[in-house]
Amino acid sequence: MLLDAKDIEVGVHARGKKLLFQHLGGRLAARLGLPAAEIVGSLAERERLGSTGFGGGAAIPHGKLPGLTQVVGHFVRLAEPIAFDAVDGLPVDLVFALFSPPDRGADHLRSLAAVSRLLRDEPMRAKLRGARTPDAVYALIHDVDARATG
Repeated sequence: MLLDAKDIEVGVHARGKKLLFQHLGGRLAARLGLPAAEIVGSLAERERLGSTGFGGGAAIPHGKLPGLTQVVGHFVRLAEPIAFDAVDGLPVDLVFALFSPPDRGADHLRSLAAVSRLLRDEPMRAKLRGARTPDAVYALIHDVDARATG
């Protein structure tokens, strides 16, 4: 499973992409058993290739991390949108971070595709923005998560 309710945050404050990545690194370090700096570095390295903000206020920052055995995710809904250099120029408030082992390219791509379909759906983005709790967001994401990992 990509994520469960404990991997979902709503109302997170981050003043920019760098601070968001630091937040993600801090949150995921204990869960993944990896240094926060390695997680942040993986996200920053991928972002240097081009923005993972793909439009509609959504982004899928992702990276590959040695030491993982499966694809893992973490969803953040920001309290205020931040600049993300997205393709449409709009700021981002919905962030679904994905991490995978370096040798699981097919799983990584399948997960990216599933999350992309989720976040490209305008009615779903509206529901994700309106969900008040991590459990409510989880209920919306659960079916997509099952397809991505199944």
